[in-house]
Amino acid sequence: MPSNATAPSLYMNSEVPAWVRGGDPLLKLISVDWLKGDQSIDKVALRPSCVVQSETGRKLPFILIVNLQIPAKPNYNLVFYYAADRPVNKNSLLGKFIDGTDSFRDSRFKLIPSIVKGYWMVKRAVGSKACLLGKAVTCRYLRQHNFLEIDVDIGSSSVARSVIGLVLGYVTSLVVDLAVLIEANEETELPEHLLGTVRLSCVRLDSAVDA
Repeated sequence: MPSNATAPSLYMNSEVPAWVRGGDPLLKLISVDWLKGDQSIDKVALRPSCVVQSETGRKLPFILIVNLQIPAKPNYNLVFYYAADRPVNKNSLLGKFIDGTDSFRDSRFKLIPSIVKGYWMVKRAVGSKACLLGKAVTCRYLRQHNFLEIDVDIGSSSVARSVIGLVLGYVTSLVVDLAVLIEANEETELPEHLLGTVRLSCVRLDSAVDA
């Protein structure tokens, strides 16, 4: 999704409108990596060449890394880096997610896809509903100093593997919006806020960099 995208959020209080805007994303997209290799890469943030390890990256209050591990030949890693411009409030939902347990993270981390332009079969396969990633595929988490990395193993689900295989077949003609957020389960956590967004436009497989 464009960086200024907003998400509708269900507000349970009957005294206010049923839907309110979630507001601008809480985090700013600062970098994207498109990698390929014989094996999927875990712990991207620890690589010396990673933006997280740069002088600028080390000075940022917090960085969320979403590492989509795409099974193929070769394997691909599509990595998004979202940064906060101020320290995260530990009592906020984001703060609880950052320092929470893996099971808590699995139950809350959501991805919303949207095929803006592309073949109808791909649109139908991908859909546009929010997906709890930790419930659909295996997610591994790496929490260190000023970052949290989420390694999303798309190959861990036969359904997800089938869908991504279809997407890769048409990827050079697709325009895809992705948004990540944390699911709100209590009224006090509403409205939901987007953590970050990104638009992928006609990605070329041969543009991936050797890991």
